Amino acid sequence: MSQILKKTDWFVAGFVVLIWGMTFANTRALLEDFSSLEILLLRFVLAWVVLKVIEWFDKSEKPAHIPWRDEFVFAGMGATGIALYQFLENGAIGYTNASNVAILVSFGPILTALLARVFTKDRSLSFRFVVGAGIAITGVVLVSVDGVVNIHLHPAGDFMAFAAMVAWAVYSVLMDCANRRDYPQVMVMRKAFFWALVLLAPFAVWGVTESGTHALDGFLRISLDARLNAVRFSNAMNWLNLGFLGILASALCFVMWNRACHSLGVVRTSVSLYLTPIVGALFAMLFLGERITLGGAFGCVIILIGVAIAGRRRD
Repeated sequence: MSQILKKTDWFVAGFVVLIWGMTFANTRALLEDFSSLEILLLRFVLAWVVLKVIEWFDKSEKPAHIPWRDEFVFAGMGATGIALYQFLENGAIGYTNASNVAILVSFGPILTALLARVFTKDRSLSFRFVVGAGIAITGVVLVSVDGVVNIHLHPAGDFMAFAAMVAWAVYSVLMDCANRRDYPQVMVMRKAFFWALVLLAPFAVWGVTESGTHALDGFLRISLDARLNAVRFSNAMNWLNLGFLGILASALCFVMWNRACHSLGVVRTSVSLYLTPIVGALFAMLFLGERITLGGAFGCVIILIGVAIAGRRRD
């Protein structure tokens, strides 16, 4: 039975990666009417509301008291893996190539394994894991570059992508700490999204001002124009995209991801993130009419080999 549950959790992790790999298209569509910060705020508010509603109907036992140290863990999760990671990754795409972002972020599982070894009892870091991760990163490079010979560095955007990778690794370790305390997953993520909103609140206040409107090329803009809001919030496609990002990709997928990490281990589960470029390539081929080159296809195969090696349990 335990083996069946493990396989189910691998399926859950794969499903989450599939959904997260599709979010770029939804975000790109919403950027026609909203700023990046507006999308993040609306996405996180929707996620918090959905998780709160789920908690109301959840009959499982909830802790009567949460130590302040654990509340700091929830706040750290919201600050790193939700607010900072999304903020930095979205911002990085505006200042550097998408391929640079994909390559830099791909080092996340290795950093996660290192931090987990230092700060938790996770000992998944091994020679096999490093080799598998290295092979997967090679595949990510092949898929991301895909025929482009010259790779250009863009310091501002590349630094943001690197910082996003570090933020996700820290989030993974904090999530592992929360999982070890056996708190309900829905409650943990509801608190994490709350703290993410608290962290973004000052940026939202600044975004209403004239200087905030133009900050980071409009990234922080918050519009209170009644006519503009009437138009963009009456668009059904905008609500569909926001619902996908807030309800499915944020509220449900983060809970599912935490569950998979709790069962399989945060380091082993993080390896499945290497599948994201494959999802992106397939999505672009099926829905955007783009072609996968021979080099890109070879990169996808290399990623699968690397994931199989790195994700295998140590004997």
